[in-house]
Amino acid sequence: MKHSKRYIVLAVLLLIVFLFKFQVMRVDAGRIDQFRGGTLDKDSWYPLVAEDVNGKLLTLVIDNKEYTNEKYLFYMDHNRNIMVPVDILRDAMNCSAHLYDGSHLLVEKHNYYAQITLNEQTAISSGDAVLLGSNLVEFGGNYYVSLTDLAKMLGYSFSFDVTTNTIVAADMAENISSLPAKYDLRDRYRVPTVRDQGKLGTCWAFGAVSALESSLLPEDSYVFSADHMSLSNSFATGQNDGGEYTMSMAYLAAWQGPVYEVDDPYGDGESNNKLTAVKHVQEMRIIASKDIAAIKEAVFKYGGVQTSLYSSLKNASSSSKYYNKETHSYCYIGTNKPNHDVVIVGWDDNYPKENFNTSLEGDGAFICQNSWGTSFGENGVFYVSYYDSNIGTHNLAYTRVEDKDNYDNIYQSDLCGWVGKLGYEKESMYGANVFTAKSNEEVVAAGFYATAPDTEYKVYVVSDFTGVNSFRNRQLVAEGVLEDAGYYTVDFENGVSVKEGKKYAVVVYVKTPGSTHPMAIEYNTGDKKLANVDLEDGEGYISYSGNTFINVKDKQDCNLCIKAFTNGKENTKVGYSE
Repeated sequence: MKHSKRYIVLAVLLLIVFLFKFQVMRVDAGRIDQFRGGTLDKDSWYPLVAEDVNGKLLTLVIDNKEYTNEKYLFYMDHNRNIMVPVDILRDAMNCSAHLYDGSHLLVEKHNYYAQITLNEQTAISSGDAVLLGSNLVEFGGNYYVSLTDLAKMLGYSFSFDVTTNTIVAADMAENISSLPAKYDLRDRYRVPTVRDQGKLGTCWAFGAVSALESSLLPEDSYVFSADHMSLSNSFATGQNDGGEYTMSMAYLAAWQGPVYEVDDPYGDGESNNKLTAVKHVQEMRIIASKDIAAIKEAVFKYGGVQTSLYSSLKNASSSSKYYNKETHSYCYIGTNKPNHDVVIVGWDDNYPKENFNTSLEGDGAFICQNSWGTSFGENGVFYVSYYDSNIGTHNLAYTRVEDKDNYDNIYQSDLCGWVGKLGYEKESMYGANVFTAKSNEEVVAAGFYATAPDTEYKVYVVSDFTGVNSFRNRQLVAEGVLEDAGYYTVDFENGVSVKEGKKYAVVVYVKTPGSTHPMAIEYNTGDKKLANVDLEDGEGYISYSGNTFINVKDKQDCNLCIKAFTNGKENTKVGYSE
């Protein structure tokens, strides 16, 4: 009986402890101060709650996009607020999120904005001062903001289901654009220095480096060399021959640049092709033609968008019936094709149609930065009507730019990039490039093009390639869907080891809706600018269904646009291809 009483008492105590913890996990922060008549110490119990939450799989769902703490670094802090890395906000919440001076965070969506300062408890929410539940913090070079607080400031609902350890945040502004009616990157210190291309046909290079610089602002300020891009690429062109955005994509995707302007200044007709890239561009998205909303979203989230128009103006001092010098506004309506690249740095839906020399059916204009110096337009900037025939037809956003030590090595054979497309007259196909490992290393990522929106992909690696039969041993390492056309780098969850001197293969399956030629290729079209295409630097294969592979050079006389990225301490960061 004596032992039975002890067991009963012990059972009751355990039940009380269990109920106590159960209660703590389910009451909100404003009510967790009383339990069975006693006062709880939040400083003691909140950390225990956070430890329990963080110790399990924690799932975050923002606007139906799912993240887990296995892959993304978010957590519950000791105030029971959910802290998320600032660098996921842009895509997770479809907003603009940028850090100024390493201490001031500005997040914008709809007509809401949140201004939060590092380690300060007071923030500005759309003009009003508010107290934060948790401060913006920085550690390990990363910044974390309270999603609990941010949801309130941006009009989001927020809930935490303790039974599934899941946080759900959802935009409450249904059927309302996430974009304001007017947005100007100049007001947010996200436009680069206006430069002057002079008399040379280098607008494409200036448009590219300016959009690239904008994508890094305000966090990082660089001036990249348009001279190097236009002279030290893989194309057989000079600075008077003009160019296009696919050339800038090829140059950047190949890690040929960018380099600093100070190391290769513009206008001397010379370029140092021994300079190496100071940044690695791993993703460039092609925004759909004339999709005004998508172009705005890209500017809002990523920075300046490189685009093209037909310009009847030749320089800053020119005149044209399509250009109103008084209002710095331009609109061409006609059949002439684009001949000049500029950078879209904002928009104004209410920009008056009367400001244009052409009679138009509606208001609205893109705010564009030119490369004709500050004497042109509004200190180098002008307004182009939404109704212009060419503005917004060819658009490129630089959406993933990383430090040059992100990978140790690049393997490639497509230095001229996406020249054409290949396929079996159907939406899907397999392509593979074979490379020889320079050292014992790990293949950790692959780069390739999506030739149209909504491309499904699967990436495989063959770690020991000895012939076409080796493709049967391919290992699936990544899969997904790419919303926009463009160039992408896909990181593998787990790297694949390869041995020095041995061949390996990266296999990419693509399925592009509506396409009959879904694979990007490099080949010599006969165009002068492609005279430098080298088809001896690669070993590529294609397949209809993934069963039988044939050599692409033998059958189609081209290279596949598939790259491999590796990490290994013996690597020298120099691209190599078998």
